[in-house]
Amino acid sequence: MAKTTQLRTYTVRDGLLDEWIQRWKADILPLRLELGFTIGGAWVDREHNQFFWLISYEGAETFAERNAMYWDSPARVSMDLDPDDYLLSTDERTVEEWY
Repeated sequence: MAKTTQLRTYTVRDGLLDEWIQRWKADILPLRLELGFTIGGAWVDREHNQFFWLISYEGAETFAERNAMYWDSPARVSMDLDPDDYLLSTDERTVEEWY
């Protein structure tokens, strides 16, 4: 399959940005990497309570299939992490590298 990259923008609930960042780094990031995703970077806009990251996958499955594997994995289920507890909104855009 071709490489797919998403730019994800999350607007985080007031007062929870630092906690979200720590949960993402400690729980989400390692599992994504273990499942073959690559992370192009992560950024925080504190003024707007937003978190941005680039996530890519290139492998035998489609991005959507691999993403479903992530959500269904026992490790993800055992995280006891509901994004709705932290995030007011999410925007996921599939992008292609230009430069």
